[in-house]
Amino acid sequence: MKIKYYKSLDGVRGLAAVMVVIFHFFQYFVGNEGIMGSFKKLSMLGQTGVDLFFVLSGFLITRILIYSKDKENYFSSFYWKRTLRIFPLYYFFLILYYYIAPYAEIVEFSNFKNQIYHFTFLQNIGLTFDWNIFGPNHYWSLAVEEHFYLFWPLIVFGCGKKALARIVGAIIIIAFLLRMWMLSENIGVFYFTFTRFDGLAFGALLAIRENSLTEKNRQFFIKLLVASAIPIFVLFALSAGKENMLFQTSKFLLLSAFYFALIGFVLCINQQHFVSKFFNGGFLQYTGKISYGLYVYHPLIILLVSHYLSTGYLILDFIILVALSYFVSAISFKYFESFFLRFKHRLPFSKNAQVHE
Repeated sequence: MKIKYYKSLDGVRGLAAVMVVIFHFFQYFVGNEGIMGSFKKLSMLGQTGVDLFFVLSGFLITRILIYSKDKENYFSSFYWKRTLRIFPLYYFFLILYYYIAPYAEIVEFSNFKNQIYHFTFLQNIGLTFDWNIFGPNHYWSLAVEEHFYLFWPLIVFGCGKKALARIVGAIIIIAFLLRMWMLSENIGVFYFTFTRFDGLAFGALLAIRENSLTEKNRQFFIKLLVASAIPIFVLFALSAGKENMLFQTSKFLLLSAFYFALIGFVLCINQQHFVSKFFNGGFLQYTGKISYGLYVYHPLIILLVSHYLSTGYLILDFIILVALSYFVSAISFKYFESFFLRFKHRLPFSKNAQVHE
């Protein structure tokens, strides 16, 4: 059976990328005082674009695995495609960051022993436990996803949907309890793999229940959106920027539930609904197409704009950042990433080099 393609999810991915870009721009360019300081606090919501990415990835990856369980080369096909999608740009940017950007004086030179964690997808572990680490901080989320990809195909392959749902529930509970324990020991939970798995698990649950994603069930997702949004805003308001235990243990769970509901709602509505039209619009669709590059490149472009291209006017600086980020990401996708993506359906280690969807 051919897997269904949800066009609107490209727009959802595009929205997540835009949210993260806005967040990083405000954190770097805007002070904490006055009206702009208030906008900076509001831009913190853009950071949750990563949570949206996690839920979306959990859904897309899990449904691909469920649909391909009975196909030959289940494991090799999955890891081959993930490698071609993630690794080329991932390592290209690291080379750019470590060995080219320092000559432009926007990044410091560093020793390889401080870089090795990024090359081995351990940067989020290093950030959690304060190892001697140097590199692009935003790469932590890519490490979390790669860790998920390592074991999740095996679990999906060995479990039916009911057992898979129970495992997903256990992951969500364990992530919450682990955050409580780590915070009680004064260990950060923002970057750590096992304290951020609940977002991916919520996405997986959506894939397991894909048959229920029909228009008659959209009211359930609307109610869940409201039910999760209210405590999220209460927590953000009460915390006032303070990272207390209640805030830190609960926010990722609530955000994952909120984005679970958002994606579920988007998948339930018909193409004529204004929300579908929003996500199917040309801007978000194209943003979703180049979103990986946009996520990878934009922090370095922020540094470039700050050091060499800043006009002193916030709006103009933002326009320059967005224009450059889109230009670089578009070029990267067309001439670099697409070169590797052409090989996704060619499995050189397969006996018959069979094509898999």
